[in-house]
Amino acid sequence: MAAVLRFAAWTLLVVAALLGGAFGAAALWIDGPASRPLAGAIAAVFVAALLGVLVAVRPLPAAALACTALIAALLAWWLSLVPRMDRDWAPEYAELASAEIEGDRVTIRNLRHFAYRSESDFEPHWETRSYDLAKLRGLDLFFSYWGSPHIAHTIMSWEFEDAPPLAISIETRRERSESYSALRGFFRQFELYYVVADERDLVKLRTNYRGEDVYLYRLRTPIPRARALLLSYLKRVNRLSRRPRWYNALTHNCTTSILVHTDAAGMKVPLEWELLANGHLPELLYRGGALNKTLPYEELHARSAVSEAGKRAGDAPDWSARIRESLPARPPQVVPD
Repeated sequence: MAAVLRFAAWTLLVVAALLGGAFGAAALWIDGPASRPLAGAIAAVFVAALLGVLVAVRPLPAAALACTALIAALLAWWLSLVPRMDRDWAPEYAELASAEIEGDRVTIRNLRHFAYRSESDFEPHWETRSYDLAKLRGLDLFFSYWGSPHIAHTIMSWEFEDAPPLAISIETRRERSESYSALRGFFRQFELYYVVADERDLVKLRTNYRGEDVYLYRLRTPIPRARALLLSYLKRVNRLSRRPRWYNALTHNCTTSILVHTDAAGMKVPLEWELLANGHLPELLYRGGALNKTLPYEELHARSAVSEAGKRAGDAPDWSARIRESLPARPPQVVPD
């Protein structure tokens, strides 16, 4: 029995060391020195040190302590990497939004409203807009698919009685020379960025110029909770305008960050597998009653597609209203518990 326990303990240590070594090597290669030979050499030394401990250090507690010390040192370095605000940002991320909130009146500065001729050819425009929270009329959620049907980008949008919808997208703040990488998104490569924008910028970019498949779902959300959700978003927007934070494809992405805000607004989302394969999140929302259940899900999904409507609307000033013309009705709102 003792031999079996020792074997199991050594197996766990080896697995933990290999996982730590893989993460450490990737972190050193991606987030380490800009010099590729130097980053590769440091990563190789780190992995070799872990393997050396597993081979040479006995007894088990000493080996476990040595591996823990090596991985802890690696983590201490990695966690010490600080996000910045002074990089050479791509034009679409050049400005940080901020919000001034006085009672029902919200004034947003650096709201993005670019005029696009193509995905890469645009006229930058940042503006100041005011919204009356007393005239908030509903909450919508966009899903934009660019490849796999299992993964989508999510965009929240708030409808107002007397103003265009206010859309917010949680993204990476990329530098002028950077492009997004799913692998690099798991490390400390991109700052977190909240795009506060007009739908004619944020959504039309995806429907009309990137050719993505975009769906718009009208949510069954009580106005007080929709308001609380918006205020939660804007508080984070203001914090990011003062202090940057890292984006992470696992812990701080376009969906997991939404969960933080919905929880703060008293909107509980059950922890289901669709949160990881977020392209299926509308199915979870449908089962939970957040979408219009007077239609079968397949019909609701098909009628929620807005890419073709966005293209037909072109540069119309009422673009947001036009893409909603054929949508299923918003589910009746409920009084929050």
